[in-house]
Amino acid sequence: MGLMFKVASGIHVTLFRLTGGRIGSAMRGQKIMLLTTTGNKSGKERTVPIMCFEDGGRRFVVASAAGSTQHPAWFKNLEKTPAVKAELRGERYTGQAAVLSGEERDRMYKKISAVAPGFAEYEKKTGGRVIPVVEIKRA
Repeated sequence: MGLMFKVASGIHVTLFRLTGGRIGSAMRGQKIMLLTTTGNKSGKERTVPIMCFEDGGRRFVVASAAGSTQHPAWFKNLEKTPAVKAELRGERYTGQAAVLSGEERDRMYKKISAVAPGFAEYEKKTGGRVIPVVEIKRA
């Protein structure tokens, strides 16, 4: 992750928490979740702001990394330790990350791309990497 992205993410997380989500809880019409994972090497908690999508009472995040050929660090973290913490405006909970696969993943990615078209563009830039869709289930 580049230095500028780390700084911007840190500012976003701080503003979100200081204002109880009044600042930083939405982007491009979508909810923002603060997702806290456990570093797969360091064992330290790592928090990133990420778009959150809801469908049928379920919550999903997308490991797009803006179309990078590599999975984002937060995804690598939850692959090793799927226990996570989630924060949305007015709500905090512990959860379990579950990576979708096959038709379920494809169906959700299509639904997400319909409401957030940038994800369809990211998919074209990945060099063939399948962008993971992750359900964040309440623990």
